[in-house]
Amino acid sequence: MFAFGDKEGQIVTPEDLPLGGPQQLAYPMDPVAKIVRNGSTLNLAALIRLDPTQLTDETRPLAVDGVVAYSAVCTHQGCTVSMWQAQAKTLFCACHATQFDPRDRARVVDGPAPRRLPMLPIKTVDGVLTVAGEFTGRVGGERL
Repeated sequence: MFAFGDKEGQIVTPEDLPLGGPQQLAYPMDPVAKIVRNGSTLNLAALIRLDPTQLTDETRPLAVDGVVAYSAVCTHQGCTVSMWQAQAKTLFCACHATQFDPRDRARVVDGPAPRRLPMLPIKTVDGVLTVAGEFTGRVGGERL
């Protein structure tokens, strides 16, 4: 399950995510112990609900009902990808203006980031968004 990044322990549901963005920043939460894994920004995820028909064939199997989850840590220098470009429908890192396309496994559309954001496979269990696997790549920025 996921908990809102700014609301102590409150669970994120698909209904909390507006269709078409913006993203909601959230941390994974252990469903049994109810412990929110918020000790590191490397655990921070960006959840976005999109039209499932707009997701690429590579993205769709790791999503659920159009909801996708990505690391919210930019692959350039580790800033938080916390902004949304509504017209382009892209995730935006304000540090160096990198844009990522959440419909296409967070492919870099513009900016200096060297690689896409790692995707976090998700599923629903009893209507609750749940982590279904590990990130698809290394989380964080480039090592300097």
